Amino acid sequence: MQRTEDLTREELTAALEWYAKMVLSRRFEDAAERAFRHGKIGGYLHVYSGQEAVAAGLLSAIRKDDIFFTAYRDHAHALYSGSPPGAVMAELYGKATGLAKGKGGSMHLFDASRGFYGGYGIVGGHIPLATGAAYTLRYLDTDRLCLCFLGDGAMNSGSFHEPANMAGLWGRDGLCPIVYIVENNQYAMGTSVSRSSAVANLASRFLAYEIENERADGMDYFTVRRVASRVINQVRETGRPYAVEMLTYRFAGHGAADLFQPYRNRGEVTDARTRDPITLLEDRLRAAELLTDADVERIRREAEHAVEQAVKFADESPEPAADELFKDVYGS
Repeated sequence: MQRTEDLTREELTAALEWYAKMVLSRRFEDAAERAFRHGKIGGYLHVYSGQEAVAAGLLSAIRKDDIFFTAYRDHAHALYSGSPPGAVMAELYGKATGLAKGKGGSMHLFDASRGFYGGYGIVGGHIPLATGAAYTLRYLDTDRLCLCFLGDGAMNSGSFHEPANMAGLWGRDGLCPIVYIVENNQYAMGTSVSRSSAVANLASRFLAYEIENERADGMDYFTVRRVASRVINQVRETGRPYAVEMLTYRFAGHGAADLFQPYRNRGEVTDARTRDPITLLEDRLRAAELLTDADVERIRREAEHAVEQAVKFADESPEPAADELFKDVYGS
């Protein structure tokens, strides 16, 4: 963890904006779970509560013209990139005003105008796409780069190993500016990393493809942000891939239907909550005298109001028209 006294005033001040975004995303996820329980959200729902510092730290370090891909735990990524909360919630509700016109739902958010290329429901299915996109960015002679967020469980799929090998090959020629971010929240659905991966140090598995890698504390925003800044600058300069395993923890179940979580006990979750990424950041900003009780209360109220408005927007938005069923569908 980065000590407060080691942080610059600029770093601390810039973090205020991201603290507010993290509070917003937590409130958003709480509301989404309630809506799911009330039958407002169809399909499936995976919330990001507990992992906020990972996406916040990485996305705060990229440029507006960079791009990123992630898996199905994707609501916070969309919110952090600037997607309107109402449009995100409407997509969860399957409404026409949603980010993907109500056709993608929770697992397939998409906002290319903000560099967000999804949201993918198939485990590991987005890794080949992100890798190919990174190659394209350098093939077109730009200095843009791609972030690819993936879960620990995706690393045991062929759709991880094949693109990682290609990234290593293309990277020799500086043609694959991608950062792989393994969001290791300790469980692939209900199976712990120690039971699903022979090599539990997931970062080290990138060595097989000659990809530089490291592990970092994914619960501390400042640690993530500093790692992100250094790694992103390196990848942008070299065009070579890099991998970071962020050690984090999800506070909620795997998905909204994972109510009883028999694979872990309450004590484990309680212990993990002592390092809540939002609380850690709040404490750091308070120590730097950049955040007061009044500020915290105001930020929470603003987040709650924004989420209430998002829910209202989603509730009042129309269902997709019947002819939308045949639009945006491609075939040979």
